[in-house]
Amino acid sequence: MLVFKFGGASVKDAKGIINLGSVVKKFDDEQILIVVSAMGKTTNALEKLTKAYINGDDQLQEIFDEIKNYHYAIIEELFEPRHPVFDEVANTFVEIDWVIEDEPHEEYDFIYDQIVSIGELVSTRIVNAYLNQAGIKSQWLDVRGYVHTDNTYREGIVQWEKTCAAINKDIPPLLQKGRIVTQGFLGGTSENFTTTLGREGSDYTASIFASCLGAESVTTWKDVPGILNADPKLFEDTVKFDELSYTEAIEMTYYGASVIHPKTIKPLQNARIPLLVKSFTHPDEPGTIIHEASGGKLEKPVIIIKQNQVLLSISARDYSFISEQQLSTIFKLFSQAQVKVNMMQTSALSFTVCFDLYEERFNKLLLALKAGFKVKYNDGLTLITIRHYSPASLKELTDGKTVLMEQLSRNTIQLVVR
Repeated sequence: MLVFKFGGASVKDAKGIINLGSVVKKFDDEQILIVVSAMGKTTNALEKLTKAYINGDDQLQEIFDEIKNYHYAIIEELFEPRHPVFDEVANTFVEIDWVIEDEPHEEYDFIYDQIVSIGELVSTRIVNAYLNQAGIKSQWLDVRGYVHTDNTYREGIVQWEKTCAAINKDIPPLLQKGRIVTQGFLGGTSENFTTTLGREGSDYTASIFASCLGAESVTTWKDVPGILNADPKLFEDTVKFDELSYTEAIEMTYYGASVIHPKTIKPLQNARIPLLVKSFTHPDEPGTIIHEASGGKLEKPVIIIKQNQVLLSISARDYSFISEQQLSTIFKLFSQAQVKVNMMQTSALSFTVCFDLYEERFNKLLLALKAGFKVKYNDGLTLITIRHYSPASLKELTDGKTVLMEQLSRNTIQLVVR
């Protein structure tokens, strides 16, 4: 069997959903589990809605109406007025009404997951209804009953044994009856609350199902022809890799390459399942395959740009050395605030880290650190990572920029710049 994952760009409008159906039809003889993300920029819109709810913003209902109208416009293009999908989508949006009709009283991350998860629940209702209308027999599946996680909201940790047991009990018989359409990005707790697996987590969902089911392959359908050496929105002379090793792909995602979720590769590598990254507009082209065999030299450096970075320096109040005991305390505070470190350096008197700016988490971390340490930081910075770098590529990327921190290894250089 095959696992397909379609991202938000592939289902951003009615044309995209029709195209999804055309891609699936090319594999008529295969059992396919289809993982779908929220449509277009819906996750961003739902994040905006969550913040408006937490902050008591007067525009809350206006933001929610925009989200609903966007989806209803797509449905109206695809279906007759009395189609059951209208009620299915309306009933799903009601779950947000239930949340926002009360005053916020839970932690932000919990509320975030209960609201933002609706994007995937709605998109899969629409995709599943369209596939059946187009003569492709499929069944909608609530992923929250199969991907079991702990209570780490926004970064749910998968309980693998329980997850695989649930998947292997129900999914193979369902695949005998037709396609399955389910949500990426989401999980469920033992208390039946929704969790999310981290932004862009739908790739990870696909690899979870593939790993548990022993799939032949995973294909993630993108708006790019495969994996490129750099972001084509930022660089003109990008090249596509025909193949990558699991190891190289893991390194790229670890450093922030956004084409694949960082946790996606390891379950596939453990099960020796190849990952294909292909274009949903040109599905017959080969794309990129990630598998065990590739060991060839990459023809161009891999360039990864992460914007909106914070560079934070921590030192002891009494000017003492940064010891292992102090580092242990610092990392514990980072863990409690759910802040992931992208780059770090230690000197005699300070510990400096670079990380993505998420305001709620950063403010929590800053408050905790200031209780025991001296802290200073810069924000609005950029982290540049170059794998298989050359002096020429390094010079080109740093011209006209101020380098605030630098790290160099045999294969990789990282630079925090302003």
